[in-house]
Amino acid sequence: MPLHFADRLNNVETSAIRELFKLLGKPGIVSFAGGFPDPAMFDVAGIQEASNKALSEEPGGALQYGATEGYGPLREQLSAFMATKGAKDVAPENLIVTTGSQQALDLLGKTMISPGDKVIVEGPTFLATIQCFRLYGAELISAPIDAHGVKTDELEKLIAQHKPKFVYLIPTFGNPSGALLSLERRKQVLAMAVKHQTLIVEDDPYGDLFFGEAPPPSLLALSPSVPGSRELLAHCGSLSKVLSPGLRVGWMVAPAELLAKATMCKQFSDAHTSTFAQATAAQYLKAGRMPDTLQRVRKVYGERATAMGNALKRELGDAIEFTQPQGGLFFWARLTGANGKSRDAGEFAKKAIEQLVAFVPGAPFYAANPDLATLRLSFATADVAKIEEGVGRLGKAL
Repeated sequence: MPLHFADRLNNVETSAIRELFKLLGKPGIVSFAGGFPDPAMFDVAGIQEASNKALSEEPGGALQYGATEGYGPLREQLSAFMATKGAKDVAPENLIVTTGSQQALDLLGKTMISPGDKVIVEGPTFLATIQCFRLYGAELISAPIDAHGVKTDELEKLIAQHKPKFVYLIPTFGNPSGALLSLERRKQVLAMAVKHQTLIVEDDPYGDLFFGEAPPPSLLALSPSVPGSRELLAHCGSLSKVLSPGLRVGWMVAPAELLAKATMCKQFSDAHTSTFAQATAAQYLKAGRMPDTLQRVRKVYGERATAMGNALKRELGDAIEFTQPQGGLFFWARLTGANGKSRDAGEFAKKAIEQLVAFVPGAPFYAANPDLATLRLSFATADVAKIEEGVGRLGKAL
């Protein structure tokens, strides 16, 4: 008997990145494909200490069912953590804990998107966001970006034309673009949210991973300076890139009505995020280890980003163009075709695999009109020597 699947599955396909991982089992391959943090950066001793405290100080809270909104002590710690980043008026009741920030995106899809609704995303944007929103039937509109983030003049035209259900942005070191939205543009985004009464979704998993000067404040932190914008803003955060993705701890700050609907949908989905993981994260934040952890990962990732930038210039020269990232985990690059070299990143990826090096072609990150010359490279999980070796192989492949 054939299985008749839901029509919504017709709008999505398997992740191109997950499919690429199937090719990475060859021995000796250098991978710039994943978006994972380096396991060597995990504060294992600190997490172990935090989990032990969670079990010894409040075992019932750590091991029992919990509130869908989140474990109370963690919501308090996240409120304090947000305050250190400029969002000083986020009370614990203003946020819910999610199973990674990706669940927050799924909850936004469930609560906000009806089939045929228009949603504006950056072009390019996070692949899982494209898949998630399409699953709920959204028609995705792509807003162009440059090294300074979304082009706000173009974004406002699209908002006026399409009247979207919401706008989804990764303002700080975006995935895959690495772009950093300027302070001026951040204020413009908040102002246009009020002007057009349009919800803005700020996804911020990389904002703590800066290599030099701190980035501009988040849209959430800036919102008090633009009257009326806070009621039109949802902010998604995560501990995955800075502490551990295995904990699956994220959060969402949003207007009360949206939080209530999201909490209801989360009840149907998983009842609550793991209380043990939440209690562990709460103890970790309470112990005050996060500043040292962030200082360490910023230093290491910054060194790797510099090494990759230098190696790309040396090995590929004019055949590739990119903006040196100031934070995050990614290079977003474009093949120029200079000196007769290829401009097709998909073909380049196949040749790179033959040279035992992998990256992700850029096309899947576009909701519309993909640029086939683009590619994403992650420097997170390879040390400097591996980066130089891998980029050298890229030079041979091109």
